[in-house]
Amino acid sequence: MTPSIHCLVTIFSLLMTSVVRGEDWPQFRGPNCSGVSASQDPLPFEFYDTEDGEQKNVLWSVPLGDGVGSPAVAAGRVFTAGMIDKQTVGLFAFDATTGKPLWQRQWPTGPLAEISQVNSYASSTPAADDQRVYFYFATLGMLCVDAASGEDVWQKQLPTPFFVFKWGPGMSPVLHKELLLFCQDDDLNPALYAIDKRTGQIRWQDDRLDMAVNYSHPVICTTDAGDEIVVAGTGLLIGFDPASGRRKWWARVLLRNIKSTPVVLDGVVYVTVVSQGIAYQWLAVADTSATGNRDGKVSKEEIQAAVGDVQVPDQFFKRTFERGDLNRDGVLEGEELDAAFLHPDNFAGARFDAADPSERFLLAVRGGGEGDVTGTHVMWRQQPKNMDSIPSPLVVTNRLWLIRDGSIASCHEIDHGELVWGPKRVGDASKYYASPVCGDGKIVLAGENGQVVVISDREQPEVLATNNLGNDILGTPAISDGRLFLRARKKLVCIADLGK
Repeated sequence: MTPSIHCLVTIFSLLMTSVVRGEDWPQFRGPNCSGVSASQDPLPFEFYDTEDGEQKNVLWSVPLGDGVGSPAVAAGRVFTAGMIDKQTVGLFAFDATTGKPLWQRQWPTGPLAEISQVNSYASSTPAADDQRVYFYFATLGMLCVDAASGEDVWQKQLPTPFFVFKWGPGMSPVLHKELLLFCQDDDLNPALYAIDKRTGQIRWQDDRLDMAVNYSHPVICTTDAGDEIVVAGTGLLIGFDPASGRRKWWARVLLRNIKSTPVVLDGVVYVTVVSQGIAYQWLAVADTSATGNRDGKVSKEEIQAAVGDVQVPDQFFKRTFERGDLNRDGVLEGEELDAAFLHPDNFAGARFDAADPSERFLLAVRGGGEGDVTGTHVMWRQQPKNMDSIPSPLVVTNRLWLIRDGSIASCHEIDHGELVWGPKRVGDASKYYASPVCGDGKIVLAGENGQVVVISDREQPEVLATNNLGNDILGTPAISDGRLFLRARKKLVCIADLGK
């Protein structure tokens, strides 16, 4: 074979590989956790319980055990997790086009701490590339299996997280080049890990002891100086150096905790955060008629009663309670609650205020810089009332979209954060745990009640369809090559345009 022909064959092979592989949605909210699909393939907007009562455009559907994580799609395979029984977790692989089961793995979990009924023990979204799948479970650590066969590659034990408020684990791994990034801001060992995705060895670790509990995934901000790993947390938005894990910059703009994940566009990080003061939360949970005496004070005994059967670790009390008990009377009261549960070097917003415990911000921060960039890189900050704490923002077509409980949607321009559209009800009232995603000029909103609303991505959008999956949805949908993957509590559904 001549060199020129060999070159043509190689190019053809690469093109064919690209065609076969298609568009990946490799982790929670897809590429860079953005929620945006780049595919130009048509995405259907009618699929379940339409006006004629029929299912439309349902390519395949498979039953699964309880789970609230999202699907991940890579190299024509879709991966998701679910509980097989009360102490067995499963990881499943399907052919993305046909729904054919490719393999299934399962692991005994050991004893599990009580969590909120809204959550699931299978709460983590896998991350995947064409070779491997990366999956986190609280008692197992980080697991890596072969994407084609499901066989073991490596396992990395991590500290089992502890959550006083019983929210439970909810974080997922994120891929960046050769790194697997994982942030776990719990009540005991908060940390950001950068793991070598090939070997499972920790390249670097940031011990986030200045953080309270957060649920926000790392995102990548590309600047003139290179990539930065940006993580939101208690009080701080932090930009890390990917090679060393050094905190390059930080902006003191956030609140006590954050449950949404930022999005990045053209070197700007967009963040939504809604948080109640820590004092309010502790009084609401521990000083109630069920676990306390409603005297406006919190004792160690009340904290233990609020947690339930799980023994509160001494390490937790030493790190928090003993720091906050300023007068050493054995109870936390007033601003002592803030002192106990917020790091002295990171005293975040929403301090003790019984009259108005909630704060909310929508803001934009330019990446780059060194040290404290609060006064130099915060581009704008708004305080809209139409925001919720869990769904992440969606930035597409230079507009920022929000969804909140009650099916209330709104749209902001990204230059200054000013309101463009809404707030407006776009579906039946529902709670929202899933974040909005976009593909083919359509924005998909999945409610806990199983209702999936599709609206057009326009300055003055219209509701294109309302679908009812008939099963609770807490996991954020995935989009790949014109297919919409919906992970409901008890099933995985693939939607595609069957009229093509």
